[in-house]
Amino acid sequence: MKFIILGCGSSMGVPRPDGFFGNCDPNNKKNYRTRCSALLKTTNENILIDTSPDLREQLLRHKIKKINKVLFSHMHGDQTHGINDLRSFYINSRKQIDVYADSDTSKYLKNSFSYIFKSYSKEYPATLNLNKLPKNIYTRNKNKKINIQSIKVEHGKVNSNCFIIDKKLAYISDVSKIYEKDFKYFKNLKYLIIDCLWYNFHPSHFNLENSLNIIKIFKPKKAILTNLSPVLDYKVLKKLLPKNIIPAHDGLTLEL
Repeated sequence: MKFIILGCGSSMGVPRPDGFFGNCDPNNKKNYRTRCSALLKTTNENILIDTSPDLREQLLRHKIKKINKVLFSHMHGDQTHGINDLRSFYINSRKQIDVYADSDTSKYLKNSFSYIFKSYSKEYPATLNLNKLPKNIYTRNKNKKINIQSIKVEHGKVNSNCFIIDKKLAYISDVSKIYEKDFKYFKNLKYLIIDCLWYNFHPSHFNLENSLNIIKIFKPKKAILTNLSPVLDYKVLKKLLPKNIIPAHDGLTLEL
């Protein structure tokens, strides 16, 4: 079972569309960051987390031939606007793909991409089946049942969902506050993948100080910083971090 960070960049990626690299060295490939999506690969299924605007590029890079389920963290464009790229998987299987989202995200998706969920003609059938995101969703790896737990966190003025896989890995790409009542679910994991936008305060994201503080509380074996803006150069950031914490890079693959 593998967890792949398909993209680890902030809302405009690195470089931004205007070519702006900020503090990032363009000669380091790990500073080229597409927008945040991730993939859980089991022996049975490929489960996608979020459909970033860079999804097509990410799927081609990793030669992903099927998507069985999609979990949406929240409604923002950098997590949803690649949703059209799922159509090819419907064409291959002729089966609607089950996608899961909370009520606010579901409403946004239906309003913005109604043609994806409703058949308008034989030529353009509905390609996705929209479901309510449950607290627990299950898959299998070989003969083992794998639990994916969703936990609501604050992300500025909206809610976001993070995902804990098999009590081993937590993926929290967009967060400004984790509720203390939920801390118990995040303790002593093998991997903690956590939002870290930049150095200064931000109302909707953890900055480096926030991320390091929460890592100290949760004590994972390894922590990985994601949703990285052009402010954060890979090598500079890595030098600042303890050995058990690293910056993410596109394509980083973790064995579970």
